[in-house]
Amino acid sequence: QVQLVESGGGSVQAGGSLRLSCVASGRTLASYGMGWFRQAPGKEREVVASINWNGGQTYYADSVQGRFTISRNHAQNMLLLQMTSLKPEDTAVYYCAASGDYTCSRYGCNTDSVYPYWGQGTQVTVSS
Repeated sequence: QVQLVESGGGSVQAGGSLRLSCVASGRTLASYGMGWFRQAPGKEREVVASINWNGGQTYYADSVQGRFTISRNHAQNMLLLQMTSLKPEDTAVYYCAASGDYTCSRYGCNTDSVYPYWGQGTQVTVSS
């Protein structure tokens, strides 16, 4: 069983930065595709970024392209999301997710339904 635990959320002013971490336990995720999703109040969960098993394939939502960077650290079984130039519209609960599906592993996946493993989420609040 895979457990994912996010950390690094908090409250910042617009223009600030945060670094989210997601640590996995129970299994090494070196061969898994992983992603960051977010859900704002009253809105559906949406993909923020995804990454394939070796970091060679990444995807970013248009809304975060150029501001967020997804990466992974196999040695620490960790997924990271560096967020810069934060905007109030980035306010949401951020979740990390993992999938051992072959396609997700090789190319990354952007659809939440294909991810079986999820963290509990970490709140990011950006004030104007």
